[in-house]
Amino acid sequence: MSEADRHDVIRVQGARENNLKDVSIELPKRRLTVFTGVSGSGKSSLVFGTVAAESQRLINETYSAFVQGFMPSLARPEVDRLEGLTTAIIVDQERMGANPRSTVGTATDANAMLRILFSRLGDPHVGPPTAFSFNVPTRVASGVMSTEKGGRTEKNVVRKAVYLGGMCPRCEGMGQVNDIDRSALYDETKSLREGALTVPGYSMDGWYGRLFEGMGLPMDRPIASFTATQLDTMLFAPPTKIKVEGVNLTFEGIIPRIQKSMLSKDPEAMQPHVRRFVERAVTFQTCPDCGGTRLGPEVLASRIAGKNIADLCAMQISDLAEWVRALEQPSVAPLLAGLQHLLDSFTTIGLGYLSLDRPAGSLSGGEAQRTKMIRHLGSALTDVTYVFDEPTIGLHPHDIQRMNDLLLRLRDKGNTVLVVEHKPETIAIADHVVDLGPGAGSAGGEVCFEGPVEGLRGSGTVTGRHLDDRARLKDTVRTPTGVLEVRGASTHNLRDVDVDLPLGVLCAVTGVAGSGKSSLVMGSVARRDGVVVVDQGAIKGSRRSNPATYTGLLEPIRKAFAKANGVKPALFSSNSEGACPTCNGAGVVYTELGVMATVESTCEDCEGRRFQAEVLEYALGGRNIAEVLSMPVTEAEAFFAGGESRVPAAHAVLQRLADVGLGYLTLGQPLTTLSGGERQRLKLAARMGEHAEVYVLDEPTTGLHLADVEQLLGLLDRLVDTGTSVLVIEHHQAVMAHADWIVDLGPGAGHDGGQVVFEGTPAELVERRHTLTGEHLAAYVGASTSP
Repeated sequence: MSEADRHDVIRVQGARENNLKDVSIELPKRRLTVFTGVSGSGKSSLVFGTVAAESQRLINETYSAFVQGFMPSLARPEVDRLEGLTTAIIVDQERMGANPRSTVGTATDANAMLRILFSRLGDPHVGPPTAFSFNVPTRVASGVMSTEKGGRTEKNVVRKAVYLGGMCPRCEGMGQVNDIDRSALYDETKSLREGALTVPGYSMDGWYGRLFEGMGLPMDRPIASFTATQLDTMLFAPPTKIKVEGVNLTFEGIIPRIQKSMLSKDPEAMQPHVRRFVERAVTFQTCPDCGGTRLGPEVLASRIAGKNIADLCAMQISDLAEWVRALEQPSVAPLLAGLQHLLDSFTTIGLGYLSLDRPAGSLSGGEAQRTKMIRHLGSALTDVTYVFDEPTIGLHPHDIQRMNDLLLRLRDKGNTVLVVEHKPETIAIADHVVDLGPGAGSAGGEVCFEGPVEGLRGSGTVTGRHLDDRARLKDTVRTPTGVLEVRGASTHNLRDVDVDLPLGVLCAVTGVAGSGKSSLVMGSVARRDGVVVVDQGAIKGSRRSNPATYTGLLEPIRKAFAKANGVKPALFSSNSEGACPTCNGAGVVYTELGVMATVESTCEDCEGRRFQAEVLEYALGGRNIAEVLSMPVTEAEAFFAGGESRVPAAHAVLQRLADVGLGYLTLGQPLTTLSGGERQRLKLAARMGEHAEVYVLDEPTTGLHLADVEQLLGLLDRLVDTGTSVLVIEHHQAVMAHADWIVDLGPGAGHDGGQVVFEGTPAELVERRHTLTGEHLAAYVGASTSP
């Protein structure tokens, strides 16, 4: 054997990232390795935080210091030694950018290929590929153009040079125009000084007040008495440079400023109070000039085989692939072959139901991850390490087999495939399994088992014991107390759907990915009064945010500390008066080293506790604020339950955190370190405090270990038993089996779906087995009743 062939494993020695406890392990190369364990056991810390992070850091170090200065700086993971690393390609669940201009087509190069195709074959001919881009405006220039040549300056007079772009000038390539309701911007009965403006962030106390005064606007008269010129200045003035108290400032009218700062962003990326303002003040409608296509009239007039580029982008991708296949144009054969392969990859990966004009920000986490996979399917690279974070998220059991085939294809090309996964169907295809645990948080971080799948079954670990768990169909189901009527639902691919969703029960909405589940629930139910939605959107928060701040738990705790010690509550905030002055309450000090990696070191003054020394002298029940924030939820729940440290408001929040299976989290753990499943359950715990008639949960089993699914089902039961209706969008068969009522959409995805194909009890669905969901649920519960 050649010496080069001996490097057949990735060796990890002494990994201590996050909660890992000196983990040493050997991962076989060119094999499919699945990492299992309860949520929070250390899977992501080992795979993403150690192996993939060090691989990326080492690759970045091969670039010059100048280039590294433009790249994100990566710190070396906490590990003694790593050997045998290969280039790591991470395919994670992070949602695709919230830029409203980004679509499935622009994110995957499909639009770029179509633009080249139309610039070559479009009739009438319009111009170069940029002429078909809705992100490029048409510009017309006239004047003198100077060119430096050989020490001489040549001047040419240019008359009306046209640089073609495809952007619709009316909506600026957004597909929508907005109309702003002026009554939502200001109260005309008040003066500016009295706070007439109701736009978030517009306070007259600071520089804004001086700006308005500097423009000569009357500050003490009601806006109703403004002249037409004054009102126009306040609302529409273009950027105007003025001098206020000796300082050069720029004044801009309220409406253009709102359009730049708020309306150019995706609503989901806004802070909640800003989003509420935008929803109240702004009405969006399809652009009347381009009909929502985002493109100018010249572009829409150019066609190939009777279709313009907007028609093609609006087609379902599986249909578009057939249209391209039928196009015979030898002059652009290589381009058509590349486009054909790209579109077929969408269908192969189970996304053939999307269209290229679908906004990228509207894709679910699972759809975004599979969209990112597309660029790797046809890659000529081999011997690289692909790292996947729960690739089966958002997939119906029918689609999981297809995903498994893709993972095996990547492995069979000679790649190392590392997968963090909870679904037994994907664990079953692994060549090698690494099970972490035994618990979560500080109770995890150890390798409990490594070896083949059969060995895992007999290992006695938490994963091994629960690998063959199957939920049973209920013997009796609850009787609905009423119905939520949905009539004529036609969002996205829904076909004028009429359905009655039962209240007072656990109702599951099922169907293959793209069948219309989210369109039905989010489009027709989510915005109703009394409905609380807990979706998979990312939690907004920095590394200073933690479970205590996010859930509002810290507020009653600070007040209890203040009351017990006779001081201000602000002292017990690491973001306010009580913060350690050295690290500003972060607990760590960041040292910027220019083009080198930023060094993060524990603050020497507060020793990572984030508070001033004098604040830590104040106690409640014998504990200071830093000790309380380092408590796990279960310990804190007991601490605030009684005695002198009894805080009922805090205890209620802690009970909800424990109910959703987050008892192991510490109150002060940064939100940035939580896994996807932990973030969604934290959001659920926070929203459970709101009074709601109906809870809508979007795949609550996301990121949940098999052992934790049972606890989640218990929580859903308790919610229903207290008189709340629970509506769950779900693919997990355990939730389907446990539901009182199932609404199944389909029969397929995209234009093959959008209909209710079954509504009734799970037992009836299993008995009839005439839908894909019925077949898979029957197989699932059949496994639990077999000898």
